[in-house]
Order: sequence, then structure tokens, then C-alpha cells
Amino acid sequence: MERKVIDFHTHAFPDKIAGKTIELLSAKAGIPAHSDGTTKGLQRVLGEAGISLGVLLPVVTKPEQFESITGFAARINETFLRESSDEPDEEYRAERQNEKVGCTPGSARVKLLSFGGIHPDSADYRKELKQLSDLGFLGVKLHPDYQGVFFDDIRYMRIIEYASELGLIIITHAGIDIGIPGPVRCTPERAKRVLREIKPEKLVLAHCGGCGLWEEVIETLAGEAVYMDTAYCMDNISEELFIKLCRTHGTDKILFATDCPWGNPKKDLETFLSMPLINEEQEKILHRNAEHLLGI
Repeated sequence: MERKVIDFHTHAFPDKIAGKTIELLSAKAGIPAHSDGTTKGLQRVLGEAGISLGVLLPVVTKPEQFESITGFAARINETFLRESSDEPDEEYRAERQNEKVGCTPGSARVKLLSFGGIHPDSADYRKELKQLSDLGFLGVKLHPDYQGVFFDDIRYMRIIEYASELGLIIITHAGIDIGIPGPVRCTPERAKRVLREIKPEKLVLAHCGGCGLWEEVIETLAGEAVYMDTAYCMDNISEELFIKLCRTHGTDKILFATDCPWGNPKKDLETFLSMPLINEEQEKILHRNAEHLLGI
């Protein structure tokens, strides 16, 4: 029986800037990329790993990027809706048939679903979040380090509160970013303050709650009403710490993710499956928790 896997944390860029963006970010972080940065490249790599759905997380690094990034993400979601339709139109069937020619086996079946992005210095954060909601986006991505704002800053607090009112998932980079020198802008303590003051129902802390700060994550956040994803963790967190996190936080609040192109989906999945978890726990992390959170 084929295993179902959702990758809750991936990245891709418009074709015209993908190559340059990947080269720049790879050099900045000092790590190789495992795809060419395009959506089709991402689908190919996910398909080779046996992953059927990738959640794209765009980062708005300047307020003025909101419209262009939203447009790019909305087009991805239009494709997702057509792929998910029981009766896709003839034009779409023809497009898909053409795409299958010469593609890597498995890549044609990989679907992509994109969240939106917003900058904490948005001139009208309520208007932008409402626009994302009206367009059918399921969530929004924040990145305190790339956006230069601490996670418990009032600007993020307001965004998280209103996004929660709209029913949006909020996912944020948490912990150390290897491409950006300190300070760490989303520590477990700052995340806990947000949880206490805002009480968002659909907050996801990427990188197992805080990249490189996993002992602190377990001490501070384990058991809290927050999701955590495994993006860029399988090669970096010890088996002992990961299992401890699963046991103290609960496997019903952990989402499988790779951070592709920075994580290697095939290798990350193999590492995850080698962890001493029972089948039910694996299934929760690999797809059931994501399906519940996404409502799909």
C-alpha cells in the first residue's frame, strides 16, 4: 500500500527569478539546494520522494512585495483547485497531458498548495489579510528574521490576532536561521508569550518549534496548543531529542515537512521513517495532522 505524505513546508519562486534566488540564498546560508527553485522542480523532487502534496510558504521581505507574491501564490492555488476537481475542464486536461511528456515519474501527481505572505510593516495589515482570506488562502507565512521583527512585537501580535479571527493558519520561522546572524527573533519564550496573549488556534512553529533550540522548546513549549513542523530538522535534530519532543508535545501536533529546496525530501522521509514511532504516530505526522489543519 502506498504511503500518503504531505510536506507542510516548501519553497518555490517564479520561473524568471528562481535560479538567481536559489543561488543567492544558497550562498547566504552556505547550504546546497535540492531543487532548481521552480514549482515544477519542486514537484519533481517531491515526486521522487513519494510525497503527494507540498505546501508552499512565500516570504514577503518588503511590504511592497505583497501584491506580486499574492498573485504568484493565487495562480498556484488555481491549479490546485483544478487538480482537485472531480471534473477538470478539457483545456486543463490538455495542459496536464502536455506537462507529463518528458517529466520524471511521479512528479505529475504532486500537487502544490500555497499560503500567502504578509509583512509586519504592511500599511494596512487588516486589508491584506482579508484579501488573502477572500481569495481562499488557508494560511499565511511569517519570517521574523527575514522581516527583521521580533515575534512578540505588537505588529506580529495584531497580524496573528486578526488572521486567527479570519480562520487562517499562521506559520512562522522559529529558532535560528543559519543564513542570518543573530539575534534569534522567534525564541520559545517569545512564542510562548504570543500563545499566552493571543491564543491562536492554528499557529505552526516551524523547525520543531525552534531550529537549534530544541531543549528549550521541550522545556518551554511542549504540550502547548501549537503545531510544530519538522522542516530542516531530520538531519539536524538527534533521534533522542525528536522522540522526546514527540512524547512530551504529542504526535497529534507535529507536521512532517522538509523545507525543500533546503531540505532533501527523499532523505528526510527516510530518516523520519527510521525513527522509533508506531504506525499510527507516523500516519498522524505524515498526513493526518496536516489534513485536519488544512481541512482537506
